[in-house]
Amino acid sequence: MHFRVAAIGQRMPAWVTDGWMEYARRFPRSSRLELTELPAEKRGRNVDIERVKTTEGERLLSAVPKGALSVALDISGQAWTTKQLARRMGEWMAGGQDVWFLVGGPDGIPGASLSNADVRWSLGPLTLPHPLVRVVLAEQLYRAWTLTRNHPYHRS
Repeated sequence: MHFRVAAIGQRMPAWVTDGWMEYARRFPRSSRLELTELPAEKRGRNVDIERVKTTEGERLLSAVPKGALSVALDISGQAWTTKQLARRMGEWMAGGQDVWFLVGGPDGIPGASLSNADVRWSLGPLTLPHPLVRVVLAEQLYRAWTLTRNHPYHRS
């Protein structure tokens, strides 16, 4: 089983790519962390943001193959401690199905797409720039994975 991230936005700054790669390379082949970048809609002065969010939300959901578990990152989702995430991760790994984490663009994921996700997860009450979410997500997934393996990376 693999952990996959579908994220709106391409051509991220080098620090985002470097941060992502730092944690993704630490995962074993049996539980790889992979990224699928999806194009963002054009934004301009008179753009309909709801239409943009809807289109991006549909892109995110269409990236998730049938039979995979989808976890939408949303500020109004349920917040988990690292240990709670590790527990869930252990359950997901035992189930064997791929898990897809959905990261919206600068305007988030629309409600219709959120309701179609299997799980809604909040990284916390702070509003984070969507490129930074990729790095935080990769680190937290790695940290949780190390807990499932009794690896000394996580110290609490």
